[in-house]
Amino acid sequence: MKKTENSDQTPWWQPSLILFTKLSAWIGTPVIIAVFVGKYLDKQFNTEPWLFLSCVGVAFVFSMFALIYIGMNEMRKIDEQEKKEDRSKK
Repeated sequence: MKKTENSDQTPWWQPSLILFTKLSAWIGTPVIIAVFVGKYLDKQFNTEPWLFLSCVGVAFVFSMFALIYIGMNEMRKIDEQEKKEDRSKK
């Protein structure tokens, strides 16, 4: 098994699997919750399909902002790691 050059010796695939899991959860979880909440609210207030569509739309926007935030943080981490590697090479 190939290991990274990190001092903690984590497997090379572990960070990407963690990122994949985070992003997948942020895509699916809010939308799934919104589906159930939207259907429930539509039944309660007899507004079918407007509250359902509104909930799913809000969940989608929320998911996109979370994905962008996580992606930007990961890109910053990669940039910092590359800068450290460049400094160590000099």
